[in-house]
Amino acid sequence: MASEAVAERRSVGHRLAGLFHGRPRLQVAGLLAGPVGWLVIGYLGSLALLLVAAFWSVDPLSGLTIKSFTLENFESLVNEPVYRTIVWRTIKVALLVTLTDAIIAFPIAFYMAKLASRRGKALLVVGILLPLWSSYLVKVYAWRTLLSANGAIHWALSPIGLDTPGYGTTAVWLVMSYLWLPYMILPIYAGLERIPNSLISASEDLGAHPFTTFRRVILPLSFPAVVAGSIFTFSLTLGDYITPRLVSNDQFIGNVIFANIANNQPFAAALALVPIVVMIAYLLVARKLGAFEHV
Repeated sequence: MASEAVAERRSVGHRLAGLFHGRPRLQVAGLLAGPVGWLVIGYLGSLALLLVAAFWSVDPLSGLTIKSFTLENFESLVNEPVYRTIVWRTIKVALLVTLTDAIIAFPIAFYMAKLASRRGKALLVVGILLPLWSSYLVKVYAWRTLLSANGAIHWALSPIGLDTPGYGTTAVWLVMSYLWLPYMILPIYAGLERIPNSLISASEDLGAHPFTTFRRVILPLSFPAVVAGSIFTFSLTLGDYITPRLVSNDQFIGNVIFANIANNQPFAAALALVPIVVMIAYLLVARKLGAFEHV
């Protein structure tokens, strides 16, 4: 009996092996079936439910969800000035964080890719990755301490007549610029490392000014990497709600979604679609500018 069961299992295995043998497309489909199925069900399915729920409403008396089509949530987002202000504040901070990280990251990435020795490059990579190993909350609370009225920033700036920015939108910009900086440095570093040194040397040999070399050679070739990094920093800033809650009293999109998820899920779903639409528009603009042509 046992030998017959073993033989049957072997025959099933042989039949499966024969089914996949010599069929590379079927092999790839078998390998990707699980991840793709999880993506479709767990991610795209949840997005579809989010889109559907955004057109529902909540009964003001009972608090129950009314599953009938309505544009009430979107009308509130468009007509209420407070929500327009919150959306614009979030997008503005996301753009500022992205621009700040790009300005800071580019010189660091260029030094790593073109100037640093092998040992120095390894040390810099470890130094950039090291903050990612620590807890997100630990880093935000550390910044909360730094930005407090008696924090280290106040201690450092007070002798020259300046003061800490305190808690607010400026604090959110500073903290998020710090948090997402590695996500900007690493893509730019990878993009710059792919640029042949001979192109930079040829530009210098032809008498180009360093700024001209940067503008005409380095920046166009590394622009897709900058866009890749900006996608991380921009999207992560749009969806964050913990940092604004800990270092600011100003409302951001994530805070409002979190506040409404328990008692008004349809409105929270409608507001959650705003970052998705903004990111789609951002990617379309980046594609229009040719950012993905050489990726």
